[in-house]
Amino acid sequence: MKKKAIITGASKGIGRALAELMLTNGFEIHGTSRNGSNSLSDEQLFMYALDLSKEESIRSFHNQLRTRNLIFDIVINNAGIGPDLGTFEPKANTLRSTLAVNVEGTILLTELLLPMMESTGKLLNISSKMGSIASCVGTDSTAYRISKSALNMYSRILTNKYGDRLQIATIHPGWVRTEITPDNIHARLSPEESARRIWAFAMEDFQSGIYWDAERGEELPW
Repeated sequence: MKKKAIITGASKGIGRALAELMLTNGFEIHGTSRNGSNSLSDEQLFMYALDLSKEESIRSFHNQLRTRNLIFDIVINNAGIGPDLGTFEPKANTLRSTLAVNVEGTILLTELLLPMMESTGKLLNISSKMGSIASCVGTDSTAYRISKSALNMYSRILTNKYGDRLQIATIHPGWVRTEITPDNIHARLSPEESARRIWAFAMEDFQSGIYWDAERGEELPW
């Protein structure tokens, strides 16, 4: 039976590259974007509209999956925003929007998806080394950094609850040329390069609960 995966934020950037790579490796992909747009043409790719800042959108996406009686081998929480990246003064609007998507929405969705995962499934949370408290020396990007630290904690909680049956990992994808901020035009990795490194790690028998730097191939400090 064909293996199935969910990838949030699959219409562009790292999510799109992961979807394309996993399709070539025989997966059936259920991807999301805010408007359900599909930038890839493949009969094994199913796209859904999902706005992680809206609880009704999360419930609608979950209901669509549930009506199809789907069970997933891999869930990749890739969708995220960073409107305050590179800024130094926290603003109410960017704090609210960033935490709504990167933390609240991601948690609410994941809790709905956990019962739909295979007992030996893998859950990957695409985070950032900017969420590492131990190595933080910057004073910028307050909302983004806090949101990724919170996501890291959620990964640890999930590991405590489900680490005996699921493999759970928190992934720093590297500095990648994506549209999340204009500065990323100078980034070291293309989305495809990052996706290949994430995929290579995902296919390993990794330790559940690990915080992994996909660019350098090493563990990160929490």
